[in-house]
Amino acid sequence: MLDYIPNARNLNWIIGLGCMFLMGVALYMEHVMHLEPCPLCIFQRVAVIAAGIIAIIAALHNPARVGIKVYGLLVVLASTIGGAIAGRQLYLQSLPEDQVPSCGPGLDYLLDVFPMQDVIQMVLVGDGSCAEVVWSFLGISIPGWTLVGFVGLIVLGLFQTFRTVSGLQE
Repeated sequence: MLDYIPNARNLNWIIGLGCMFLMGVALYMEHVMHLEPCPLCIFQRVAVIAAGIIAIIAALHNPARVGIKVYGLLVVLASTIGGAIAGRQLYLQSLPEDQVPSCGPGLDYLLDVFPMQDVIQMVLVGDGSCAEVVWSFLGISIPGWTLVGFVGLIVLGLFQTFRTVSGLQE
């Protein structure tokens, strides 16, 4: 049974390819389906890209036991942040219409006018554009599917962190 579990390097490639797939879907939705991403969506993309870059660096580096665990925890950290952002957007989408925050300026404007700390705080509060459900599949909206992806990345990252790797140096 254990022969079918990919080694740490291959699992990092799988995580990296999974992140590329998630970004491919996001770019397809933006450029082919013409769904404009809200600021929270863009922050989720950053988390997916971060998790993917970490996994690909780990695959290229092919570290020993401690490195596998460190890279696994970094994937978990990036994915947890992304999952929290997706959860925030799902919360905004669940609000009654009269409680949805009003729409604010776009992310480009915020980045031009405000310091980064203020931009992050304003984006995480969310606005009306983040609460709008513009597409769903099987009754689950885009941030819901993104959260599913992040949960998968967290599970794989935790597996990397806590797997037993025989024959490696500390």
